[in-house]
Amino acid sequence: MADMSNESSSSAAGIDLSQFFQVFFEEAGENLSTMEQMLLNLDVTAADDEELNAIFRCAHSVKGGAATFGFNDVAELTHQMEALLDKLRRHELTPTTQMVDVLLASGDALKDLLARHQNGGGEAPDTRELLATIKTLCAGGRTDTAGAPRAPAAATAQAAPAPAVASAPADGQRHLELTVGELPDPSMADSIVELFKEIEGLGTIEPLDAGRSADGMRRFKIVTSSADSELLDLFTFHVPREAVRLAPLGPGYGFHAGAPGAPQDNGGGGDGYGFFDNAPGAPESGGQTVSGEAPASAPVSTAATEAPARPAARAAAKGDAKAGALDSTTLRVAVEKVDQLINLVGELVITQAMLAQNSKNLDNAISQQLASGLADLERNTRDLQEAVMSIRMIPMSMVFNRFPRMLRDLASKLSKKVDLVTVGEATELDKGMVEKITDPLTHLVRNSCDHGIESPADRLAKGKPETGTITLVASHQGGSIVIEVRDDGRGLNRDKLIKKAREKGIDAPDSMSDNEVWNLIFAPGFSTADVVTDVSGRGVGMDVVKKNILALGGSVDIDSAEGYGMSVKVRLPLTLAIMDGMSVGVGEECYILPLGSVVESFQVQASMVKTIGTTGRVVEVRGEYMPVIDLEKVFEVPRFDFEHVSNIMVVVEAEGQRVALLVDELLGQQQVVVKNLEANYRKVTDVSGATILGDGRVALILDIGSLVRRTRH
Repeated sequence: MADMSNESSSSAAGIDLSQFFQVFFEEAGENLSTMEQMLLNLDVTAADDEELNAIFRCAHSVKGGAATFGFNDVAELTHQMEALLDKLRRHELTPTTQMVDVLLASGDALKDLLARHQNGGGEAPDTRELLATIKTLCAGGRTDTAGAPRAPAAATAQAAPAPAVASAPADGQRHLELTVGELPDPSMADSIVELFKEIEGLGTIEPLDAGRSADGMRRFKIVTSSADSELLDLFTFHVPREAVRLAPLGPGYGFHAGAPGAPQDNGGGGDGYGFFDNAPGAPESGGQTVSGEAPASAPVSTAATEAPARPAARAAAKGDAKAGALDSTTLRVAVEKVDQLINLVGELVITQAMLAQNSKNLDNAISQQLASGLADLERNTRDLQEAVMSIRMIPMSMVFNRFPRMLRDLASKLSKKVDLVTVGEATELDKGMVEKITDPLTHLVRNSCDHGIESPADRLAKGKPETGTITLVASHQGGSIVIEVRDDGRGLNRDKLIKKAREKGIDAPDSMSDNEVWNLIFAPGFSTADVVTDVSGRGVGMDVVKKNILALGGSVDIDSAEGYGMSVKVRLPLTLAIMDGMSVGVGEECYILPLGSVVESFQVQASMVKTIGTTGRVVEVRGEYMPVIDLEKVFEVPRFDFEHVSNIMVVVEAEGQRVALLVDELLGQQQVVVKNLEANYRKVTDVSGATILGDGRVALILDIGSLVRRTRH
């Protein structure tokens, strides 16, 4: 499933890490999305320390997991990102827009690298330019701050200031002594050596013990520019954290008194073992005895301040970050399992309807208790259905969160200034609907930025602020969700639209209403752009947007005021799995009308129906004429009672237009499980799906939008 470059290390540890790959990919994706959102919200003129720390933690989490699983290209890039972010949060560098751009581009590259590993192959993106750019930015920071000691070291390095300078030369590299142990298997420390080979820029490492352990301890010399806390976090993926000790490396190498593996002291205090004056870890002049824990506690200077303080702060920060996750008590479940649960609830709904249908034939006196139980079953089934459906419901923020980055890049390309405002991010929609609505919404947002928002100069000339605003609004209205894309740009020009339509050969008389003119932009091949660019102008997009939304049982409405802006409202059903419907009878057949589309029903008198031309008919309802559709003729329903005359009409609405459906009887309102007819049979005109009734019959669910469009021709 993923790059198996870590197979040898996994096998050496006796653990198959591939079982954790999917969890890592999901968590890495969440961290990268969070990091991108925080980078977009970062104010480079007044960056908050907590924001920079949070961004750093996201990159650090990705790097740690990538190093564990052997995804070296991911670990290398995130390591360089960490180096830049670390300088930013230490105030060694000042944030700039270029740094944010580079970090955003690195996030995109990491997503591509992770997708490559997850999919088991593919061409790897070239990250050399990104790495070089990040190193250049970091180098600029080191040049500006060369030779300046860090604040913590300067504040607390009282016992041995000289070695601190010696361990941090002008090139930014530090020389450290790494002690690992005691370990049950000293060879575990070899994996740390492999880390330095795999992660470019981490530094160099060489053994000080000729590769042989003494009392289970291993010792190494490290030359690196990375912080102690970063090294410790990397090392503890391979060996226990409490077994790792870092200390500055002095000009010579000797043994600490009492340290494991050191020669025994025979009391000759003057004949030391190679200590230099003021060397890190040297016994103090007061004649105090150095305990066996000296390697961990004796070094003061840089390691004494950084190693305890920064990991502690990092741990506290991690604890804060994890606290929210623990409180949320979320559970990650595969979508397939949720779909299976919904299907089972759907079958339960059908079974409940069947029992209710059959109970009507029983004697009420005998089946009173059964009827009471069936009523409870119906109520519980509906509650269960709503609870299960809510599992698939996800907030619109999952869709809205992808637009800030897209809009930022697009506005930069178009030399425009645009702010994005989102309202109603907590509004929930079925996951299947979210996946299908994302592309249409993306095109609508791009369209608003390209066609709607004017250039800063044009906006200032019109008395507007130079920064335009695009607003995304989501809200529940009845059994539907309404998503609005609104901008304060130039709006639609009626005369220009009519002119363009006539050039395309579209019939566009001057008598058209504003709403009809606005809907011209949905015509195939229609575009108001004067110049074709890689963003727009080909006339491909808006017609596809409307087609996709109509396929979901939704509708699109446009409102515009020239010079003030434009609004596009998309109305969608909350879910496509289970719906409330009204069942109507035509002959021996039963059809289901989506309840959200039903306006009213009434008995019709012959005088209310008028004939237009040879076949068209309209009905007058309170002074309003609307087309009549005879379902018997549309679906060629066989009829054996030839003298029967249908006298019931159901008014339905779709795409802003109402029609009256002529039916024989109203059978009632019920909850129906939507089955995909096209997948199980074939596409049927004017039908959106099918369901199973309580008596076992199959009933067709009518496509109201298709029936409305039928009346226009």
